[in-house]
Amino acid sequence: MQQQCVKATAHKARKRYPRVGSREALVRRAEGLVPILRQRAPHTDEIRRMPDDTRHDLRTSGVARILQPSRYGGCEAHLSGMVDILTTIGTGCGSTAWCLAQYIGHNFMVAQWPERAQEEVWGTSPQNLLSGILIPLLGNACRVRGGYVLSGQFPFVSGVTTCDWCLFAGMVENGSGGKPEERYFILPQGKFEILDTWDAVGLRGSASHDVKVDNVFIPTHMTLPLKHLKGGDKSPGRKVNRGTLYRSPSYMTFGILISSASVGIADGIVRDYVEQVKSRVALMSGQGLHDQVLQHTKISEASIAVEAAKALLYRNSDEIMQILEAGDLPTHEQRTKYRAAGAYAGKLAFQAANLIWDAGGGRGVYMNNPIARAYRDMCTATRHFTHSWDINGATHGRVRVGLPLDNPAL
Repeated sequence: MQQQCVKATAHKARKRYPRVGSREALVRRAEGLVPILRQRAPHTDEIRRMPDDTRHDLRTSGVARILQPSRYGGCEAHLSGMVDILTTIGTGCGSTAWCLAQYIGHNFMVAQWPERAQEEVWGTSPQNLLSGILIPLLGNACRVRGGYVLSGQFPFVSGVTTCDWCLFAGMVENGSGGKPEERYFILPQGKFEILDTWDAVGLRGSASHDVKVDNVFIPTHMTLPLKHLKGGDKSPGRKVNRGTLYRSPSYMTFGILISSASVGIADGIVRDYVEQVKSRVALMSGQGLHDQVLQHTKISEASIAVEAAKALLYRNSDEIMQILEAGDLPTHEQRTKYRAAGAYAGKLAFQAANLIWDAGGGRGVYMNNPIARAYRDMCTATRHFTHSWDINGATHGRVRVGLPLDNPAL
């Protein structure tokens, strides 16, 4: 009887939700949002969060649903679909792209939760936006009857003021004195306190505030242990989400996800500067910048750095999907390689931004120059741990020389 109920629920879910659109359709909608987001970007910075109109646009356009399961109307695209969307949106507004990366990534993760949890998150509103912060050592949880009680204060929760649900991580003490369990929790907006802490030099509109969770009860079905985020077919969500995409380890793809937003920001910087150079004149020489060989070489190098970063993100997305489609899972070395590749793509994006920043001279520093805002966004984005070459490159290198994997999340 229970099995019949599950099948009926799944059938109902499939029938209830119209498809958000194809990958190509979502990319076109993202492209259509770019000029609107560029116009709103100064206001987004000023209010330090996404405007309500932008939140509405993300929900109605469906761009955050590129990796959402099709049974809830999501696109369930190839992994590289997130590269398409985020590199596009990043050219319009870095803060919006940064928030959108959270919404896309956590939509993807929720597909591993039990069906009952997915129904709570998406059942009445499949366009819901999900933020999150996955720093388990900052959360403490204890088992109680029917679930867990979570407490903690978490920094850098990007997009939290405009999300509908939020994911947190915490450590659950083992009553017998054994090793604590790393577990993940989903809470609705209103069940946590947003602390106004985000006043940063860049990504100002990302609202990456601290969040406080104070002894909040979470039922068991809204939680998931770390082992079910490492890929394969054992997570409870795989009972209903059978697409190849959902065999992918979650943490392994974070570098691709976050770097896609950064590469988009860099792409926008290069495009803006090319347009500016066409009409600018050097103050000292009176020569048009478009005639200067130094400008040509910097623009060329920056352009190719962005293209190389995109190519790396797409290549790794393709490789991951090929491994999953063959029925395999990435090895430890491959998992660390994909994280390192994401960091290296971010490094290339930052290289492109710096080339343009140097080429722009004194007029690049004015606050009304969109390049200045985007450059500050890039400087802030590269502080994210997924962009740290020293961390991610070292993890990959140690596995390549035969040492054991030292990142338990992978």
